[in-house]
Parts: sequence; structure tokens; C-alpha cells
Amino acid sequence: MVQHYLEALAPAFLVAAYFLIFALNWPRHRTWTRTITCAVVLAVAVRYLHWRLTDTVLPIEPDEGAPYWWAWLLFVVELLAFTDILLFLVAMSRFRDRTAEADLLAQDYFRQPERELPSVDVFIPTYNEPIDVLARSIVGALALDYPREKLKVYVLDDGRRHWLRAFCEEKGAIHVTRPDNAHAKAGNMNNGLKVSSGDFIAIFDADFVPYRHFLRRTLPFFSDPQTGIVQTPQHFFNSDPVQSNLSLEHVWPDEQRLFFDEMAASRDAWDVSFCCGSCSIARRAAVDAIGGFPTESITEDLLTTLAMLNKGYKTRYLNERLSMGLAAENLKGYFVQRERWCQGGIQTLFLSNGPLQGPGLTLFQRIMFLPVSWLVQYVVRLSILIVPPVYLLTGIPPLYFTSIEDILSYQVPVLLAYFLLMAWITPTRYLPVVSSAVGTFSTFRMLPTVISSLIRPFGRPFKVTPKGSGNEDNRFDGYTFACCAVLIAATGLGLVMNIVPEWRRIPEGEFSIVAAWWGAVNISVLVIASLICFEKARPLLDSFRADEPVALSGNGKLTTGRLVRAGLERAVIELPHGTDTAPEMTVHMSEVEPFPARPLETTRTGRRPILRVELAFSLKGAARDQMIVKLYTGAYSQDVIELDKSAIAGRLWLRAFGAPGHVASE
Repeated sequence: MVQHYLEALAPAFLVAAYFLIFALNWPRHRTWTRTITCAVVLAVAVRYLHWRLTDTVLPIEPDEGAPYWWAWLLFVVELLAFTDILLFLVAMSRFRDRTAEADLLAQDYFRQPERELPSVDVFIPTYNEPIDVLARSIVGALALDYPREKLKVYVLDDGRRHWLRAFCEEKGAIHVTRPDNAHAKAGNMNNGLKVSSGDFIAIFDADFVPYRHFLRRTLPFFSDPQTGIVQTPQHFFNSDPVQSNLSLEHVWPDEQRLFFDEMAASRDAWDVSFCCGSCSIARRAAVDAIGGFPTESITEDLLTTLAMLNKGYKTRYLNERLSMGLAAENLKGYFVQRERWCQGGIQTLFLSNGPLQGPGLTLFQRIMFLPVSWLVQYVVRLSILIVPPVYLLTGIPPLYFTSIEDILSYQVPVLLAYFLLMAWITPTRYLPVVSSAVGTFSTFRMLPTVISSLIRPFGRPFKVTPKGSGNEDNRFDGYTFACCAVLIAATGLGLVMNIVPEWRRIPEGEFSIVAAWWGAVNISVLVIASLICFEKARPLLDSFRADEPVALSGNGKLTTGRLVRAGLERAVIELPHGTDTAPEMTVHMSEVEPFPARPLETTRTGRRPILRVELAFSLKGAARDQMIVKLYTGAYSQDVIELDKSAIAGRLWLRAFGAPGHVASE
């Protein structure tokens, strides 16, 4: 029997051999390696679908009743999944890195005299964000490395706040309001167009801070008159709710890294990159050509790209970290944001300027701009979760006329090919169980949004993602937890029932082993997903890792040390062992004028004679602005460079079974 199993695994061995011998030794950011590897995965998937249709679906007779319809329903779901994967493989079969191009273009672009450089307007649309969020964005935008007479910063305030007007006047930004909030963010920016006149418009959401060299890297792409928008990736300086609730801060990347680091660059290679709103810059002439920012959908950014394509303008993607922003701070904001993206994507199906009806688009562009992923992914994930309990509790199998050899020969190769592809394309962004758990967690709330958006695509208004002070609402997500618990219980009950002979629902045989394995994996995924439902308190102001010289003065002495963490209100420094600290000391660090601070805690660290001192301070005026520029405009980041799989496994174990305070977030 072992020999039969090994023979059945021959296709899986071939898939593994291809990746081990070829793909894993090839550069993953070359189009030719991407094309070959994606073609191999596609061939394995087509082979599997052919077997599914001819050997497990078509032979079933309609008079079988429920099993017949169940088999066809699951096959249709697999076809939907295949459609999504097919579009993913097509997109990922190319890759475009424009960094070298940006270097060459910048050399020529900035040779011209400053007086001949184009004028740039920075739009910061805002509605209800507090000052702690807005101050970073406004101060950072005003610090952009660009001739001051050519740069204007517009704070587009739909909240019509007097204190914000005073703050803008103090800092040198232009405060703009309008009589009403018609068409939400798009309407706000269209009002900004009326009062501004710059040749280019850089857009940053109210919680994003541009790096100082943002314009130096993006403007040169507009040397091509067909470039309408340059989009850059969105990076974050805080942990999102998934990272935080799983205690995976600093070891697991934020959820959007797969899209911005890999998928967006691949779409750019096909000329189907699209504007994501914040962290982008647009040619005013192109915006004027389409009649301003489109207001028909709550995702005006995607529609802007489509409208510009209709006029012959393209969106370019520069995959460089040129800004930082605030990720959703709790589960409420997390779902407000994603439900808006989902609804807006589905809305485009019903619009005259969307991918189905919009004029001037090629067939390929229409297909690649369809919101297939939003429509398909949650249906597929839910199906994966309910198949094992349905089979274990009712005896109705998902696959007919199937032996374990068939599973090993057809299903294992396609799963292995997909997992290895993801591990190759995005080695620091994907782990099968954790990534599946994150998708599963979203499924129970997002699937109703998909359905409601198809029935009433314009039934819900634009909602701003809540952020900043006053947004400390950390609630337990009881609904999602209940969904996970029900599926865990149903799957567990099914497994137990089929262990006891008197309760068994499925005949004893080979396929029951596969069902047990599938059920066990699903339970693991659901347990991790349920952990995300428990909100953890997070600091409003995050600090950054640092490694630079710093000095402390107090008691008439000046002591040098190393700055190891820095934030707007706290810092951690390392000093030689034996250093005396005073109740109040003055901190001397680069790029910030000296400021007073209070030592909060002093500890000895490691085997070396070093004191680690945590400082608290309250910066005002110029010193606070200087610290904002220092921390948020290019020198620091919170990016996870490499996955530490052992740390991830350990933290998940402690999060699930350890003491509440056992896992530190660094």
C-alpha cells in the first residue's frame, strides 16, 4: 500500500522538484522566472479541475438528490476559486521594479533650475481626525524637500473646525472648508481643485506622513506625458489589529504588504496598476480632463484610474517606501475600512465608467479591474470551513468516486504548488496557516458585505475609518468569535462521532483519514482566527527602533549613550553602567533641539554593563515639529524584513494557552 501511495504522490514530487531545483534558485523578481513558474502552477490546477469534473462530478446521476447538488455546488465554488487564482497567476507572472528608472529620470528632471520646476499642491482631506493625527501629516507635508515657493499644503477640512484653521495658520498650511460634505472625500478634493492651481496634486490621507524625498522620487515619472498618476505603497508606523491581537507585533507583517510589495508591482508591469488614494500624486491636467475626481463610488481612487485610462493616461507604481501612515487601530476601524473597499469595488460593476461599461478600456483591462477577489474569496473560505463538518455529520462527501490515491495524485499537487508559489513569490509575507486564519477571521463579517453590496451597491454611505485619540474602543468581537466557535464545535463533534463505531456517519475507509486531517487543520485555523477577536489595548503613539548616539545632561554632567527606541512622548536610551540620572535631564539628539525629559525606569540589560533608561517628555512648538520630521519622514520604519517562524509559533502558542501578560510586544 505504501508503494501505491508513493506512486500516487509522483506529481507532487515533480512539483516539489521543480521549485527546489529551479524556482527557488531563480531570481523571483524577473518576469521570465515568474512566467514559467506561474505557468507550471496553472498547469497543475487545470489538471486538477479536469479530474474533478470528469471523475468526481459528471459520473453522479441527478437522481442521487442532495449529494448530486452538493457535488455540483462545491465544484462551482472551486471554479470561482480557480478564476480568482487564474487572474492572480496572470498578474503575478510579470514584475516591474521602477527604482532604477526613478534614479535615471530624477537626474535629468532636477537638473533644471528651481524656478522652472512645476508647482505642487499637497491635499490632506480630513473629516474628524484629532490633532495628534493631523499634526504629523501637516508638519510632514510642509517638510517636503521641494522649493518652498513651488509647494502649497492644503488641509481640506470637512469638519469645519476652528482649532484646525488656527493650527494651519500657525504652521503655514492653507485651511479649506466648504458649505456641505457632498460626495464625501471625492467632493472634498474637488472643492480643493477649485481653490488651488498647482501643476500636480499629491494626496495624503489625514493619517499619512510623506517622506521628505517623496516628490524627488515621484515627479520625474511625469516626464512621460501619458503618466496621469504615480502611486506609491502604503506603510504603517503602528501595528494593525491582527498583528496586535495575535501578539505578532514586529514578527508578522501588516496585512497589506502582500498587495503593496508584490501584487501592485506586478499589476504595474501589465499597465493595470491603479490609484489607492493616499500616497499618490496626480497630474492636474489629467484630473481636469476627466472632470475632477469621480464621485459615483465611495472608492474614488479606483474610478480615477479607470477614467484616466479612458483618456489615455496611465497609473505608474513606484515600489518604494515614501510615506508612513496609521493602520486601523482596532477591529471596528479594521472592518469599516475593508467594508468600504469591498463595497466600492463592487459598486464599479454598476457604473457607466466602471470596468464593464467604461469606454476606452481594452478587454484585458476590463477583466483585470473586475472585483473578482472581493466577490470570490469569502465564499471559497466559508466553503472550505463547512465541508468537513457537513461530511462528518451527514456522511455526504465532497468528492465522489475518490480514493486516497486520487487525493494524493490530484489534490495534494495543486495545494503544494500554490503554497510553494506563495512561499517563493512572497517569502516574508505568507505562512499558510496564519494567512488562512487572517482570511477566515474576515470572512464572517465581509461575506454579508459582499452580498449586500451586490443587492444594494449604493445602499451605504461613505464612512471614515476612526483613528487617533478618542478611538480607544477595544471591544471583543463576539459575532466573529461565535461563528468560529460554532464551526470548531461542529467539526470537533463530527470527528468524535466518527471515532465511535456506533455513532459513525461515514464508512470506515481511506477517505475518512483525509476528512480527519482537513477537519484538524480547519480547527487550528479557526482557533487562531478566534484569537483575533480579543482586542488588546495599544498605545496611541508608537515608538521606533533606533540605533544612534544621544547625550543626557544633568547634575552638571554630560553623558553619552545610544538611542534604542524613540517616539513623540517616550524614548529609551542605553548608558554606561554606573551613570547617575537626575529627576529631570536634558536630551541632546540629532535633528531636534535639546529638550527636558524625566527618567521613568532604569534597568540593567544583558551581560554588558549597560543601563537602559526610559524617558518621558512633552515636546512643544518647534521641538515637537522637529521630532515629527525626524521620526516620520524617512529615517525610521516598523517594517518586518524577515519572518521569524519560531517566534510566530511561540507567540501564537502563548497567546492561546499562556498567561495574558506572557507575550511582550517589544
